[in-house]
Amino acid sequence: MRTDYLGLRMKNPVMLASGPWSRDGKSIRKGIGAGAGAVVTETIVTDSLTDTCPRIAYNGFGAQNIRLYSDIQVEGWPEDMDYAKESGGIVIASISASTPSELAYLASKMESFGADAIEISLSNPMWESLEIVASDPETIFKMTREVAANVKIPVAVKLSQNVTNISRVAKAAKQGGASAVTAINTIRCILGVDLEKCEPSLSTYGGYSGAPIRPLGLASVATVAQAVDLPICGAGGVDTYEHVLEYLMLGASAVQVGTAIMLNGYEKITEIISDLEEWAKKKQITHVNQIKGRALKNLKSFDEMKVGPASYTADQKECMTDCEKCIKACFYDAIEKTINNVDINQSLCEGCGLCSFVCPQNKLSLVW
Repeated sequence: MRTDYLGLRMKNPVMLASGPWSRDGKSIRKGIGAGAGAVVTETIVTDSLTDTCPRIAYNGFGAQNIRLYSDIQVEGWPEDMDYAKESGGIVIASISASTPSELAYLASKMESFGADAIEISLSNPMWESLEIVASDPETIFKMTREVAANVKIPVAVKLSQNVTNISRVAKAAKQGGASAVTAINTIRCILGVDLEKCEPSLSTYGGYSGAPIRPLGLASVATVAQAVDLPICGAGGVDTYEHVLEYLMLGASAVQVGTAIMLNGYEKITEIISDLEEWAKKKQITHVNQIKGRALKNLKSFDEMKVGPASYTADQKECMTDCEKCIKACFYDAIEKTINNVDINQSLCEGCGLCSFVCPQNKLSLVW
């Protein structure tokens, strides 16, 4: 399933996101070898910083990281870029800085080193000052304009979900000359607290990633797709080929994978792409444009939502478990257990829908 993103023709829409798994030429080459349509480098800055230890935590659902930026100095990237691209593949340089001129300098350097495109990252959740940058459309406009004016390769802007109006920020990026946007970066978080030690999982705020943030990423992609005519790269919580398709059907042209690689290795990319190709072959889909935004047309405003009366009904298939999840989830006392099934009292059912989502057998359906 081919795609076109940032003016780049990609063999598939699955990309490696910016992170430790793309920290140098060797890592990037592993991603390309695993089949990724493109790889985004770990974020490059003018002065690399010393990392804290520990810096990554995981609770079985999502991950928190306080990893900052690439520890390779800017002038060390020509060798790594050459090595990364030796066997082919598309490499996008992620850069971050606090001023437009510094960003432009980094972008120009990475262009000269052979990067195929630039991704501006201005939404690091560890530092409040950069979070403010990600929230300010005027600053995003200035930053993007300076970078776009100083390079000939395409420029994308990575957006944060921690903003009041992501559409305004995306519009500012477009006005500044961005060729695309990525949505979204990690979410500011504290993963948890050790109750015995009275200590947080990591010693400062960090970026939350993994499966729990996918609904936020999906909403951000859909919002931007409805508001701005720009290619979008979806990011956040991608773990399977179905997740890739969700982002594409809500308007993305490509999708980035990060935490899933961190937890499962580069072979996770190969698995996702293989499953995606199998699905595409069955559906006779050869290009992302054939499915891009299909679900977006079914996304309604609240005022457009259909209003009842409605209720749920259960099919006649025997309940295979005694879970009673639907009964416990019904706060309207509309569901009762029968000998081998459940019965729904239509006069009490409010049609809220929760029962249909908790039932492991998909026995329940809406009736208007």
